[in-house]
Amino acid sequence: MKNQRQSGILLHITCLPSRFGIGDMGPDAYRFVEFLKQAGQKIWQVLPVNPTTVGDSPYFSPSAFAGNSLLISPEKMVEDGWLQASDIESPPVLSNKMVEYGEVGKLKRRYLEIAFNRIENLNEAYESFCNENSFWLEDYSFFIALKEFYGGSVWVDWPLGIRKREPGPLGDLKGKLQRSIDFEKFSQFIFFEQWKGLKNFCLDQGIKIFGDLPIYVTHDSSDVWANPEIFKLDTNGNPGVVAGVPPDYFSETGQLWGNPVYDWDVLRKDSYKWWMQRLKFGMGMMDIMRIDHFRGFIAAWEVPAGDETAENGSWHSVPGREFFTQVLNEFPGAFIVAEDLGLITEEVRELMTHCGFPGMKILVFAFDSDLKTHPYLPHNFNENCVVYTGTHDCNTARGWFENDMNSRERSNFFEYLGKEVSADEISGEMIRLALMSPAQYAILPMQDILGLDGSARFNFPGTKESNWQWRMPASGLTSEVAQNLAFLVDESGRAG
Repeated sequence: MKNQRQSGILLHITCLPSRFGIGDMGPDAYRFVEFLKQAGQKIWQVLPVNPTTVGDSPYFSPSAFAGNSLLISPEKMVEDGWLQASDIESPPVLSNKMVEYGEVGKLKRRYLEIAFNRIENLNEAYESFCNENSFWLEDYSFFIALKEFYGGSVWVDWPLGIRKREPGPLGDLKGKLQRSIDFEKFSQFIFFEQWKGLKNFCLDQGIKIFGDLPIYVTHDSSDVWANPEIFKLDTNGNPGVVAGVPPDYFSETGQLWGNPVYDWDVLRKDSYKWWMQRLKFGMGMMDIMRIDHFRGFIAAWEVPAGDETAENGSWHSVPGREFFTQVLNEFPGAFIVAEDLGLITEEVRELMTHCGFPGMKILVFAFDSDLKTHPYLPHNFNENCVVYTGTHDCNTARGWFENDMNSRERSNFFEYLGKEVSADEISGEMIRLALMSPAQYAILPMQDILGLDGSARFNFPGTKESNWQWRMPASGLTSEVAQNLAFLVDESGRAG
């Protein structure tokens, strides 16, 4: 962590402009990478790029490995010969301010089906992709085909032989569903070909992709269906306990995520094979990996299944030190950031120190107590961390200032700055604090770079409606914005 201080931008791919109702890996993604370079940035942070389920959260997916086909670019499919230009010349008019996931899903599937139905012979690259990814792709493609066959029902409601993965019943259905299975494999192939192209372009431009790995997986997923033994499930496959976090500054009743909890005793028996596969796969996709809810590798907050809040949970220990010792032995060059927000114990801090992982410092949380000692204020943290004005779970800096900041925070903020500022100035002041801090890495949400108010907030933790929909206006990526940011980067002594 002794490299020159750097900065980057947090903007999920779905937020980018495009003609197809959602940001994707098409021309606007490449333009954004060029903007990053012009703005003196070295890092592009995104959220998980796995498929989403009901609620559209990138943290709830039917696979810990698969890519989200909504992020596939129709323009790139034309460029690569999978579609004809005429196929995409008149897309339906969709909102450019928010993602309408249902409509976008229908549109992207239609394009993929057009391409798939034209194929006579798939190429060697496809065969290589399927072989190299068979350890997850076979289960995932079959799982999605089965969900479609069973009308979208949860896998625990499937017939017993399919639920228990008995060879006879599975074999009978596999032949019947082969075309649906092949369609899913094809969609994944297109996703990962486009991801590889975008990642290589980032590399050429000197930009690192900073990705996000959720600690938990979704119950209704191919991961749990194919590996039920590594989760705490009952004999029917349902969770006895589910994951969450206790009450904290995000929520008075805690956060009830509902994911199944790992059985670490079982995972330990085969040297954490599933996790090692997952980490290796993620490291192939990302240059920097944020592991979400790092605290969960010391102890898991287990909530009785059926509870409506996370308040009645309890902590259960996890062999985090043993696990990460193996991770560092297998992946000695791994660049891992620990998401260490919330209730952090000394044991968690010791594990982070042992591993050398940087943690996170969030400036919108830094002014609610004593200015001399608050751990998120720049004068109190060292260089081995990543500082943010806010995260995807926070209000924008301006929204925080206008709607969330209480009188104590406002007084502390002005005292720390040594002056009073207006709502128009708040985003710039927060960005300057982040960039001027000793943190090795400063990550700025795009909403704060554009000075946007609370209407541009991306997610409200603990709620299910109206999240993950915000899209950046195409007018946001101007040379003026890039040059102003590049000036601040240079002024703060970060690598431009």
